[in-house]
Formats: sequence, structure tokens, C-alpha cells
Amino acid sequence: MDLSLYTDSVPNLTLDEALDFAVGIGAKAVEIAAGGQSSAPHMRVFDLLDNPKDLAEFGDKITSRGLRLTAVNCSAWPMHPKYGDEHLEIIRASIRLASELQVDKIVTMSGCPGDSPSAQTINWITFPWPEDMVAVLNKQWERAIGFWRELADYALAHGVERIALELHPLHLVYNVPTLLRLRKEIGPVIGANVDPSHMFWQHMDPVQVVRALGPAVHHVHLKDLEFHESQLALSGVLDLEPFSSPERRAWIFRTIGQGHGAPFWSSFIDALHEIGYDDVLSIENEDPTLPKEEGVTQAAEFISGLLDLRARDGLT
Repeated sequence: MDLSLYTDSVPNLTLDEALDFAVGIGAKAVEIAAGGQSSAPHMRVFDLLDNPKDLAEFGDKITSRGLRLTAVNCSAWPMHPKYGDEHLEIIRASIRLASELQVDKIVTMSGCPGDSPSAQTINWITFPWPEDMVAVLNKQWERAIGFWRELADYALAHGVERIALELHPLHLVYNVPTLLRLRKEIGPVIGANVDPSHMFWQHMDPVQVVRALGPAVHHVHLKDLEFHESQLALSGVLDLEPFSSPERRAWIFRTIGQGHGAPFWSSFIDALHEIGYDDVLSIENEDPTLPKEEGVTQAAEFISGLLDLRARDGLT
């Protein structure tokens, strides 16, 4: 497994600075965002597709540093009543860009529709009651299966063989059963981007998730989470305090090692080895308590230490 940097983790750096920074922390690959929920600080996907010379220079910036582009990220809101069409076009553009750069993987999200044709926003249904809500959820899944069947065909036609859906709350696909449901309908092009941080606050076990998904693990994000026990006792995990006020929240994202220690992350790496995962560990930093570059550097040092220890023990 190679260390990768999701460059949105250092949004204040230019593309050249972000790539140099990736080399400096020991990364062998980068993951770069094309849009969606990201402001895409390091890539203008439509401009690159319209300008072959700029696209070639973009690719050269990566490979000349000994890096590879592991995935084009488009963490979007497909099927959103307001943004869905726009985000669908960004996903399609991400697929075309990946194809042009000979990358066979994109990272995105499943999306979630609203509850009716007049909906203004998504309706994420997570409780099997009342019956009218269950009926809405069934309709959402019917739409999602058709949507992703068409988009998967589009990806495969462009040589993109892996669509890594982040198991993210607010989307139809957010845990093992929902990922496997869509994968069963669409095929092995659909897989998971496993980010333990989103699993921790849902009280899922990322190690068991990896083992249950097996070959459906297409990508891995390295991000941690810390609980604030006093607030957790009062609010639970469904916390509406804004992310801009981390001190008031029941949980916050942390750089890896700051929420869960080496025993967890070692077992997580072991599980990835068990299933034969041989791709990247991509650092995603959203720690509000540390400067961006410092958080990424700490994450790289932490995970590199665990990988080096594993290598010394003869576990590759």
C-alpha cells in the first residue's frame, strides 16, 4: 500500500506547492478534486478537458515528481433536487478526465434524492417507520439504481473500472448493507471509499467493515474522529452544533492518531492486507484544531511509522 495525499487537505497551497508537499511527506500518489462539494483548488476539470496542452502539462506536473494520480475525486450530490444535474456533469467530466490521464478510478458519493418532484433538498431516511417514509425510500432506491446503472456504463465505456463511493451519511450508500445493495444491482465497478471517521460516529467498526466488503474496497481515506464525552452524553451523535464551533460539538474530525491510537490503525491496516487491498492510503485532513499542513504531516508520520513497523516485522 502506498501513501497518498488528497490535496484538498492543503487548500491554501498552489498545485505545485501541494505536489511538492506530497513528495515531502513521503507520498507516492495524489488524489485531486474536480468539484462537487469541493471548491477544487487544484484542478479545473472542464478547462483541462477543453485544452489538451494544459491537460498534458497537468499530468506532467504529477509524474515529473515521481507521483501518480490515484483517483479523480468528485464528492458530489448526484440526484440532489437543486444541485443534482450540475454535479452529475462534474462526475461525468471527472470520468472523462480520469480516462484522458489513464486513471481507472474516481471517488464520489452515491447521492440522495428528495421526497417528491417538488422537493427542495435531499431526504435522508434512516428509520424503518412510518410507512410513508419507507415508501419514499423505496422510490429513492429505484431512482438510484437506474441512475447508477447508466453512470456505471458511462464510466466503463471510458475505461474507468472503479467507482469508489464514500460511505457517507446523508447519502443512500453510507454503510455495508447499502453499498452491497447497490453493488449487487450494478456490478463490481461499484465499490467503497472506506473513511473510518464517518464510521466512528455512527458506531460502526471500520475493521469489520473492511472484512465484510473484501474486494469491494476500492479506496481508503485516512481521517480520524474524536468524541467529546460530556457533550456526547447530552446530544448523542446526531449533533446539530456547527462544524465552525468544534468546542461545542459531540464529535469532531481529527488527524489520524489523535482520536484513535496505534492499536486501532494497526488492526485497520491488517484488515486491508487480509482482503488483498493493494492500493493507496489517502490522507484527508479536516482537523479543526491544527494548521492544515501540520495536520497532514502528523498523519503521514503516524501512518508511515506503522507501515515501517509492519515491514520490519516481515508483514508486507
